[in-house]
Amino acid sequence: MRYSQIPQQLFVNNRKRFVKELQPGSLALFNSNDIMPASADGSMAFKQQTDIFWLSAVDQEDSILLIFPDSKLPEHREILFLKETNEQIAIWEGEKLTKKRAAEISGIQTVYWLSQFKTIFHTLICECEHVYLNTNEHLRAVVEVETRDARFVKWCKEQYPLHNYIRIQPLMHKLRAIKSKEEVELIQQACDITEKGFRRLLGFVKPGVWEFELEAELIHEFIRNRSKGFAYGPIIASGFNACVLHYVDNDKQCKKNDVILLDVAAEYANYASDLTRCLPVNGVFSKRQKAVYNAVHRIMKGATAMLKVGNNIVDYHEAVGKIMEEELIKLKLLKLSDVRKQDPKNPLYKKYFMHGTSHFLGLDVHDYGNRYRKFEAGMVFTCEPGIYIRREKLGIRLENDILITKNGNDDLMKNIPVEADEIEELMNKK
Repeated sequence: MRYSQIPQQLFVNNRKRFVKELQPGSLALFNSNDIMPASADGSMAFKQQTDIFWLSAVDQEDSILLIFPDSKLPEHREILFLKETNEQIAIWEGEKLTKKRAAEISGIQTVYWLSQFKTIFHTLICECEHVYLNTNEHLRAVVEVETRDARFVKWCKEQYPLHNYIRIQPLMHKLRAIKSKEEVELIQQACDITEKGFRRLLGFVKPGVWEFELEAELIHEFIRNRSKGFAYGPIIASGFNACVLHYVDNDKQCKKNDVILLDVAAEYANYASDLTRCLPVNGVFSKRQKAVYNAVHRIMKGATAMLKVGNNIVDYHEAVGKIMEEELIKLKLLKLSDVRKQDPKNPLYKKYFMHGTSHFLGLDVHDYGNRYRKFEAGMVFTCEPGIYIRREKLGIRLENDILITKNGNDDLMKNIPVEADEIEELMNKK
């Protein structure tokens, strides 16, 4: 792995937190993700299922984690099942986890080969009353392939139809929403790598540069700092492209009077960061561009102040909408008289600001969390307001990652330049 080994205590503590949520007599099971096929004999890069990683540190395909706190045998209360390696695999694919190494990184002492799974699982499921199984229940998930978890749910219910089956995901959404000190440090490392990539661009952007050249500069800086690369598909959008929210082609040439919207960030140890900045291609914002930029920056600061213990995402987004209305009126994009007559369920600002302001951040970019849960210390949110004026070919979005604390919040990207004047100064520094 590229990242430094994470102390096993993080994963030991995560399992302790998880076990406290289980009903007595329960067994829980987590599968790794599949390696997804491409075409011919190709395959996509492996991305671990984040629940099994959060609980075990195992970052390898063909892995299973079984947790059974009430097992009669203490050694069967936590079990890892791994694909047994051999000389052929070592030659073609390289080193895989050994039993000893898996125990070292996870703190789980019982490790079996995957070939032993069905025999051991049969013994243990006959001892338990409840079986917790995993599925993807993220509100924004679109799943069109049958996952390893989905296949296991089907198989398990066919083989053992009389057990009481319970969903794991509500527990994971509750637990993973609160980041431990160690997790915050990993997210911070991802943010710090992102900062290095962004600063690298400040002296590189110039008229005539191509969006994909900027992407190349970023991936170079991310990988050389022990990241696997982008935490999500990078958005490098110049001119009108910035008004396309999920623009990922990154194949246009940047023109002199364009502003580039950069929604780009690194991952580290599977933990995501999420950054958006906007740069004037010629190094100087026009008067109008700066007015829109500063409006978004004011909204960002107002929204960040509301990311505090006791607030909630629904009320928060409504309050941010009010700030947005004020700024859009100042920019002469909305009229106060029209805003006063608007349908509250379909506010006019949505024409220029179509998305939410914040989402949970962690192992997944759009991480786990219940949108109706009040904000608590340890939650990490993005803050990303934007104004998109299609007729002006101008899109401005600014985004930082914010940790909620007992005494307010901590901006994990506070060292990344965001003031318009500072951006211009750094871009024109000789």
